Amino acid sequence: MDISKLTSKVIGDLGEKKRWRQYRARTKQLPETYRTAVDAFERYLMFAGAGGGVAMFEDLADLFEQSAADATPIHDVVGEDPVEFIETFARNYREESWMNRERARLVRAIEHVGDNGKEEQGLR
Repeated sequence: MDISKLTSKVIGDLGEKKRWRQYRARTKQLPETYRTAVDAFERYLMFAGAGGGVAMFEDLADLFEQSAADATPIHDVVGEDPVEFIETFARNYREESWMNRERARLVRAIEHVGDNGKEEQGLR
């Protein structure tokens, strides 16, 4: 194993960590109400295991930076239901998530077992 792979395994991807720190610095510069909203969405996404990596959070910061610059009220950005907003937002990034990979793995496993079960019962 070369040193770069070892380093990546031990401390993670430094590029991702740098991007995360940049994202956090950007959100700290938002006006208080926008920052509070982003912090709440970030917390929700972290606990929900939304996947999507740093790119998702960077896009969230982009959205709220632009909204703050345009003086768009937060309610106009997220609509009536903030949970629906963030779920829809996160859905665009789920292809990258470990949960999607596990869902696909589950479907393949059950399809495989289902096919074998038919053969065992002489149904095929």
